[in-house]
Amino acid sequence: MTENTKPQSGVATDADQRKINWDDSNMRSTYANVSNVASTREEVMFLFGTSQVWSSGQGDVRVQLSDRIIMSPFAAKRLKKILDHTLGEYERVYGKLD
Repeated sequence: MTENTKPQSGVATDADQRKINWDDSNMRSTYANVSNVASTREEVMFLFGTSQVWSSGQGDVRVQLSDRIIMSPFAAKRLKKILDHTLGEYERVYGKLD
């Protein structure tokens, strides 16, 4: 369910415009259909997991959390910009998401 995509040029450089070399030798891929975000003054935590609920009539929903990513608010803001750009391009190609 994952695609082998490279970061887009323009997004893959820092403020000094140095080239960033992405080393994926220790990377792992996981699938998430549920996410949540929590924050404190110093950090933003992203929780990712999967839910096996297929019908809206089920009572309690159990989400198996698989990953927690913690970053500074500054890094989270940069992530937001990249997500905004990526989803904007997605919607331009495939249509608006509800």
